[in-house]
Amino acid sequence: MCAYVLVAEDDIKQAAIIGRYLEHEGHVPRLVHDGSAALEEVRRQPPDLLVLDVMMPVVDGLDVCRILRRESELPVLMLTARSTEEDLLRGLDLGADEYMTKPYSPRELMARIRSLLRRAQRSCPAKEPQVLRAGRLTVDPLRRTVLVDGRPVDCTACEFEILAVMAAEPQRVFTRKQLLGVTRGTHHYITERTVDVHVLNLRRKIEPDPRRPVHLLTVYGVGYKLADDGGENLRAR
Repeated sequence: MCAYVLVAEDDIKQAAIIGRYLEHEGHVPRLVHDGSAALEEVRRQPPDLLVLDVMMPVVDGLDVCRILRRESELPVLMLTARSTEEDLLRGLDLGADEYMTKPYSPRELMARIRSLLRRAQRSCPAKEPQVLRAGRLTVDPLRRTVLVDGRPVDCTACEFEILAVMAAEPQRVFTRKQLLGVTRGTHHYITERTVDVHVLNLRRKIEPDPRRPVHLLTVYGVGYKLADDGGENLRAR
């Protein structure tokens, strides 16, 4: 499961540690350092989960949780140095789904995050996956088919998972680690270098000229993205 996780933590070093652990799990973290920025980011681009520190400047975490609960059912994991039962109950009463006291183990935090994401996924009504389109590409997650200009393309399981997650968000840049996260369940031997091999194989299948790709582009020093205009307005890379 590749999730977008917003981390609201005023301790910049601690926020960076959480961000690195999230990336290692294959998630996409966004770090902010005060409650006002957290509210703004949630409203601008709602995350799949919010890791929320209580003691923050501008707007504290308790007020952020109170405000958000009037607006959404976003899963919230609250972090705090306050460890009394009264503090715990107050955070839960305001709508926090999980509550961890500092200091905490980053590994336990990741386990709590995995549990919350699974719980949120189960609570969502099942929807038939939508057909995804990016430029000349069509990806059907339900039928597990890929078309290029209407022409069917055979993909391996790993190749399909990579293409499907990228087609869901054209122009978004994915790191190799994030793409690794969506393929782990397909083959347990896959590594970040193997992701590069899958991308090369996909280019042979979907590109007019695999040496000058116009669909599946490299973002140097970061990872890959899928163009949504078929390459008409992009310089080949």
